[in-house]
Amino acid sequence: MSNDARDRFEIPKEVRSMAEASFEQARKTFEKFLASAQETAGTMEERGATVRAGAKDISSKAFSYAENNLKASLDYAESLVKAKDVSEVMRLHSEYVQGQMRALAQQASEMGQIVGRAAMDAIKPKS
Repeated sequence: MSNDARDRFEIPKEVRSMAEASFEQARKTFEKFLASAQETAGTMEERGATVRAGAKDISSKAFSYAENNLKASLDYAESLVKAKDVSEVMRLHSEYVQGQMRALAQQASEMGQIVGRAAMDAIKPKS
């Protein structure tokens, strides 16, 4: 098999169009879900006067991380659909994995700091 035949990675135009439409629909559905979840979270925070600031920070950050990670995954999947050959697929995969590893390391560090602050605030004597 020649390199040209091996590197040629064509997706039929109809399949590509259908996949792009599916990703767009998934993105719109995710955005609607996210708006609804944020509204619900806001309502719960308003009603729960006993919710501690530390717990709010933790849940807010976790929600933000989940949103960012899901968006990155959707962007990655969409870019794979548009890939023109196997080498582009490999490059996109490598970039995605490296980016996610950096993001996860940063998220873990930030979450550790937030949890540490919340724990310290929880054990502070009340004046």
